[in-house]
Amino acid sequence: MSRKAAKDRSALEERIGYKFADKAMLERALTHISALSGGPQKRSESYQRLEFLGDHVLGLVISDMLFRAFPKANEGELSRRLADLVRKETCAEVAKAMDLGPALKLGNSESHAGGRLRATILADACEGLVGAVFIDGGYPASEALIGKFWLERMLKPLRPLRDPKTMLQEWAQGRGLPTPAYKELARTGPHHDPEFRVAVVLPDKPPAEGKGSSKRAAEQAAAAAMLTRVGVAVDKLDG
Repeated sequence: MSRKAAKDRSALEERIGYKFADKAMLERALTHISALSGGPQKRSESYQRLEFLGDHVLGLVISDMLFRAFPKANEGELSRRLADLVRKETCAEVAKAMDLGPALKLGNSESHAGGRLRATILADACEGLVGAVFIDGGYPASEALIGKFWLERMLKPLRPLRDPKTMLQEWAQGRGLPTPAYKELARTGPHHDPEFRVAVVLPDKPPAEGKGSSKRAAEQAAAAAMLTRVGVAVDKLDG
């Protein structure tokens, strides 16, 4: 490891308030797959496995925090708060607050393409760091880290529910994709009680379809189907 890299990692430890006993674990948490050579077998040396663990540790710790902080909140409100706090966009914001970008180990092409500022990479590395802290220091250490960077966000007023079309557009924009395109596929039923079938299209994704009693309702259903397909929880009203 170069002197600059070691300095960047030491500075990161100061910012997050946690010193790793196993520096190799921190190194893995900051290593993007593009920085490795040797094919798929080398994936375990990147943060991808730690990202998987960190995602679930983050969900558990924040669920515990929410349960304690909002004793009168029902399951629906807690679920909405949780979804907002663990979503990729929030993780990317936290990564920026940590100033995680300079400490990342990226391949030359990814680095030159602005990977240190890319929301998807920052979000994934943030989850990888949570997973690494959990392995290195256990639940108390990961709880302290998450509390440090998520508590203030958790205590903010709950954001209004967003409709699926808005959520899908935000998801696409956050990944540099064009605005989702909607296409009416069919209209059936009598004039006074029609049913619309609509498809939504995004690059490199199979179209997702939805049905509704209006074109707008069908578009919302299609957007919800696409969000479910890409693994995003859809906002729902309680009941």
